[in-house]
Amino acid sequence: MKPPPFDYVVADSVDAAVAALAATGGDGKILAGGQSLMPMLNFRLLKPSVLIDINRIAGLAFVDDAGNAIRIGALTRHHALETSPVIARHFPVLARAMTHVAHLAIRNRGTIGGSLSHADPAAELPMLALLLDAELTIASPNGERKISARDFFVDALTVDLAADEMVTGITLLKLPPSTGWGFEEVARRSGDFALAAVAATLTVADGKVSQARVAMTGVAPTPRRADEAERMLIGKALEPALIAAAVASVRGAAEPATDLHASSDYRRHLVGVLAGRALRAAWRSCGAAA
Repeated sequence: MKPPPFDYVVADSVDAAVAALAATGGDGKILAGGQSLMPMLNFRLLKPSVLIDINRIAGLAFVDDAGNAIRIGALTRHHALETSPVIARHFPVLARAMTHVAHLAIRNRGTIGGSLSHADPAAELPMLALLLDAELTIASPNGERKISARDFFVDALTVDLAADEMVTGITLLKLPPSTGWGFEEVARRSGDFALAAVAATLTVADGKVSQARVAMTGVAPTPRRADEAERMLIGKALEPALIAAAVASVRGAAEPATDLHASSDYRRHLVGVLAGRALRAAWRSCGAAA
């Protein structure tokens, strides 16, 4: 398998990268880690006329503590998130999720900007961006704009990103004190895409849930937040009956497809099982009773 012919441009700044994108008239692609882009080129699922390599742009690979938030650059590799002490301290659910992304060789090259922009329906990072209410920074020849993760993911492999725009970073507000987390995923083999995955955070005060977040992937064209399940958890202790109700709500929010890996019914059942496990883990890890 060989990719179609293309021109190759090395950008040394964000301005140069978006200018090069604009000059292609919609026929260019950004090359960051290339872990999704290169296989698609080899299968000729994409045929861009120009690849714009952004790996030499200084200042796009970072994890910074900005007080009440953590800022992460678009060229930050998955393995950097997996091993960052800052991420481990403030977003352990994100660090855990990164261990499930493909294999170490891919995590060493794959970037957060690339994963978010690619928006694979079974990828972990888009789900975590949605769970943690990430704000994405997007650059274009006209300047920068901000967009929430909820508005960024439009459909399978489709995001709110114009042909002359690129993601330059994300911002995650720190979680409140007494917040626990859970992450659960099932794949056929280690490193495979998830058949289903669920991540949850619970903030607990006086023995009751004061804030709840539940996100899932692999069971819809885009990552999903289980909004109804989150609402029913607020103001209550996590007891078996409440978990059962939340699990049913999560299953109702899923829209899984049948493919050669699993049926839609199996995925819907699986996402409920994983949601129950993630909620229990989040409840335990914030110091509440098991």
